Amino acid sequence: MNGPVIDYEAVFQALPAAVALLTPDLVYADVNEAFLSMAGRTREQVVGRYLFDVFPDNPNDPEATGVRNLRASLQRVATTGERDTMALQRYDVEDSHRPGVWQKRYWSPVNAPVFAADGTMVLLLHRVEEVTELVRARDARGDNDRPQALEAELYTRARELQKVNERLRKAHAREREVALHLQRAMLPLPRPLGHHRAAVRYQPATGALNVCGDWYDLVDLPGADRTTVAVGDVVGHGLRAAGVMGQLRSALSAASRVAEGPAQALEVLGLYARSVEGAESTTAVSVFIDWSRRTLTYSSAGHPPPALVAPDGAVTFLDGATDPPLGARPEHVARPQARAAYAEGSVLVLYTDGLIERRHEDIDTGLERLAVSLARHRAATPDALADALLEDLMAPAGITDDTALVVLRL
Repeated sequence: MNGPVIDYEAVFQALPAAVALLTPDLVYADVNEAFLSMAGRTREQVVGRYLFDVFPDNPNDPEATGVRNLRASLQRVATTGERDTMALQRYDVEDSHRPGVWQKRYWSPVNAPVFAADGTMVLLLHRVEEVTELVRARDARGDNDRPQALEAELYTRARELQKVNERLRKAHAREREVALHLQRAMLPLPRPLGHHRAAVRYQPATGALNVCGDWYDLVDLPGADRTTVAVGDVVGHGLRAAGVMGQLRSALSAASRVAEGPAQALEVLGLYARSVEGAESTTAVSVFIDWSRRTLTYSSAGHPPPALVAPDGAVTFLDGATDPPLGARPEHVARPQARAAYAEGSVLVLYTDGLIERRHEDIDTGLERLAVSLARHRAATPDALADALLEDLMAPAGITDDTALVVLRL
């Protein structure tokens, strides 16, 4: 890519806003110059030290809540992986040149997660604006009879915000629980596929709302020695996505029973999706297995490619018939399909993007990681292979998108 090489360390230090980076254990990993200037501290006094050792609460003020509120906000970010904007806070700071002398200060903080390429939360970003002069100007204008009145107002608003956040957290948790129940009800264990062995997995996302857009389906086709297997991913999360997922899964399952092949089945699904609110940009892939001819016929609507693992460990990604997601085209266009032969004892793996994708990482890196794991565990049973894939590929801190996985021994 053409353009200047960006020195992000220099950019970080030049930011006009005060920004600090902390580990999940609340130890300062780095701070910019604006933060040091605002706090009246040197880098040696801050970096590598615990947050509240550097900025403890004022011991002379039993009503001080700055530490408690900030700790609660940072813990919410670490738990949910979502940004948290705090209410205006009073947080007294000890004068670095006069120990025991505390300066009354007011702050407007925002805390956010920082993720590594593999989806692991590695840092907490703490951005803070000091608004002490604004508060003092308000006092000078007589907007409050006493400074204590403003402090009481700030304290009340902070408590109200904490209660709202707690209600939202509980509401999100309830929605997640209901959505998961709905998901499990619509994604039953597959029925026996003759003498063929299959395993399915659904791994919900770690976050409170990031759940319930993925599905899978396995069907023995009537009157032929054929099986169709499919996975899909609805854009969005929560109960609405779960409802859309259920409609699309049922529609594709029905279409596969009468379609000549996977391309036609996805064409029918695409036409149906136009009438379903929230179905736009859904991705799906369908594979028809002909057991007697040992062939796979497949078609993809913008979905990550299925993986075919040969008995010798060679991994082939079925990417020869990829088309845009559902609803991406304004007019109906026939979808492509392709065919691949397989050897007895091979393994077919279908999955959704939560298995391979990571923030700020090229998808080819995730596909390579999947190929390595498949080659290593290719001799395992479908159930053991499914568990091994999840163990190898899931980020240690959890996943930010749900994952559906189908493993089928051919």
